[in-house]
Amino acid sequence: MKCYFNYLCLNITLMLFRLDDNDYAFPSAELAEKDGLLAIGGDLAPLRLLNAYANGIFPWYSEGEPILWWSLDPRLIIRPGEMKVSKSLRHTLNARKFETRIDTNFREVMQHCAETPRDGQDGTWILGEMVEAYCRLHELGFAHSFETYLDGALVGGLYGIAIGKAFFGESMFHTVSDASKVAFYHLHQFLKQHDFKLIDCQQETPHLKSLGAYTIPRHEFLEELETLVTEPSLIGDWKNNTIFAKKQ
Repeated sequence: MKCYFNYLCLNITLMLFRLDDNDYAFPSAELAEKDGLLAIGGDLAPLRLLNAYANGIFPWYSEGEPILWWSLDPRLIIRPGEMKVSKSLRHTLNARKFETRIDTNFREVMQHCAETPRDGQDGTWILGEMVEAYCRLHELGFAHSFETYLDGALVGGLYGIAIGKAFFGESMFHTVSDASKVAFYHLHQFLKQHDFKLIDCQQETPHLKSLGAYTIPRHEFLEELETLVTEPSLIGDWKNNTIFAKKQ
């Protein structure tokens, strides 16, 4: 059902779908408001989250707000095999400065992402309840982290959700230059070699565009996603599926 919601305490009244606490179904993402906001309420239960991502929807909200569900138009994506590797990043990779690991420190990667300041953002949307919810998905084998280490210390990484042949990137961080790019490079290589077809980057940023990401209309994204999420999923701990050597 739809409800009226005073969005972000401003005098802007939007008509949104209110989710049923006992039903994990979502309205069509094509019914989202112009800014991508689709629904309000519900919870972060594993089945609700997986159903959201499989339908091109993700949660994004701040402290003190109800859970807000979004589906942006256009959608930023990158396809495995299409990443742009700059000369400086290639030099970093060839220097083997960093060690890269998969799924060994998921919670800490999320916590670093939550603590990283973002341009134009006051505070973080990666709240404690989100950390716990995504750690639960990690335990179930759907959420994964790619981590970059320097001298044994975690200095960069990213995390996201994998369903079928699609990977939904959530956030990344770095405390040393190029550390998050190295993590993204190895994510990209891993997904390419495991026959993934799509990396969802959600919203447009200069950083992701510099790596080769580009926007497509939401309806194209949803049409492709409908097929990809029905493909066999690589569920479980990914560190035993590593296809690159450490210290790369």
